[in-house]
Amino acid sequence: MPNSATARLRDILQLRFTDLFASLPAHMLEAISPASPWKRLAKVAGYAGLRLVGNMFRPVRNPEQLQGKVWLYVVSQNNYDSLHFLRESLPSAVLVAGQSKQIGRYNGVVNRLSLRRKLLYYGQFPTLYQGLKRTEGGKAWRFFDLIFNAIGYYEVYVRALRHYRPQAIIFANDHNDDARALLLAARTCGVPTAYVQHASVSTNFPPLGFDFSLLEGQDALDKYRQCGPVAGRVELVGMPKADAFLARKNLNPTVQRVAVAINTLDETESVAATLAHLLQEFPNLTFTLRPHPGDTRDFSFLRQRHPQLQFSDARQQTVFEFLAEHDALIAADTSTHLEATLLNLASIYFRLGTHGVTEDYYGYVAHGLVERAHTLPELSRLLRRYQQHKPTDLYHRATYYNATLGTPDEGHSQERAIRLLREWLAGQA
Repeated sequence: MPNSATARLRDILQLRFTDLFASLPAHMLEAISPASPWKRLAKVAGYAGLRLVGNMFRPVRNPEQLQGKVWLYVVSQNNYDSLHFLRESLPSAVLVAGQSKQIGRYNGVVNRLSLRRKLLYYGQFPTLYQGLKRTEGGKAWRFFDLIFNAIGYYEVYVRALRHYRPQAIIFANDHNDDARALLLAARTCGVPTAYVQHASVSTNFPPLGFDFSLLEGQDALDKYRQCGPVAGRVELVGMPKADAFLARKNLNPTVQRVAVAINTLDETESVAATLAHLLQEFPNLTFTLRPHPGDTRDFSFLRQRHPQLQFSDARQQTVFEFLAEHDALIAADTSTHLEATLLNLASIYFRLGTHGVTEDYYGYVAHGLVERAHTLPELSRLLRRYQQHKPTDLYHRATYYNATLGTPDEGHSQERAIRLLREWLAGQA
């Protein structure tokens, strides 16, 4: 546990101070922390005025009792999709998020932790900023708005934990500001913590710091060991959210339907050029574009330009429902490659932009999970090969990432996770 307020805030903001974060493409970083200091200041004022002051006049009325329960803490729609099976299997579990946190289509069904008192702690900002400036240099000034936003989470969550006294907290995120603040607050208050991996991890993540961690496979454990000391007990359980789909692997011998998944790192111009090329080269194939659920860009111009192009709304359709409708996937740096390979789709890594931030970020190409195309002609050659013949054993490539693949537990990761968590919770009583 960090032994000073500055060190604690540095821990909460760990990912924000990495070189990777600072080198994000301008269009992506602008939405998180504007380049202009005046815009950052306006963002701070807007955050304080609209969200925090707004919270003061928006009382929290939760549909469920939080006292003494097992909290399933979520920071996104993807987190919810990864943990809701525990809500159904653990009678004492309740889904919890911070007040005003956007959880997509689940906004109305998640219990909320009040952030009203967060305003009381912003007087710490000058001291904390100076402390972080000494350790982080110019990054403290560049991201002063993110420093401001993170202040108060820890203190408010300590108060909430002492009030509600949850039995334990189960996380699906280990690097967002509010999730890390709750983790540190739980350590202070002696509340046991567990972690269920919800997507592929990176060596840029914070060290694994939970009492009990359920990881999908050896890949995740190897990467966390590179992040720093691994705390607590670790079990490899496979991918719980994939259970319902693993028995329905795509065994089509050819490719007819192609998914194109993008995230906010991918550049609009490159996405448009790639789709134009593919639609012209493969008029007999069906292509579906799926932006990340957090991507706010307007892609309606692609619908007008290419009437035959289909779209998937990630806020309404889960990733496995989406992939189950396709035979192949084209994407850059996204864990959707792993999910596609588990379903025996032909997955191709193709960078949709020229930014230098990521290069095989998750190591999928390096470990042979997917093939890579460097150019559009190369992409066409790979896709044409799969169009003519798609192997039925592509999913075997995912064994390093999913510990239950090819074992009696394949397709039963939820049961394994529930059993292990029940045993762990019983030991905390």
